[in-house]
Amino acid sequence: MKKSYKDSFAFDRTAFQQLSPEEANRQMEDAQGTTWQERLRYSYYLTARAYGFDPDNPPKMDRTHFEIVKRDG
Repeated sequence: MKKSYKDSFAFDRTAFQQLSPEEANRQMEDAQGTTWQERLRYSYYLTARAYGFDPDNPPKMDRTHFEIVKRDG
């Protein structure tokens, strides 16, 4: 069974604390160890939180807003 996005991520509420140079270097090394797939999942989750939709059940596009028009040519 696929894990829910809500179960996959936890916000680090200490992210904006002032760090010593050693702590900042350690955090940077941890961040560089993630794959591009993980970073993509993180960004999708944060986008879903910012726009207020459930990442496991994204909203459908309203297809009634668009129309197909044949161009003369």
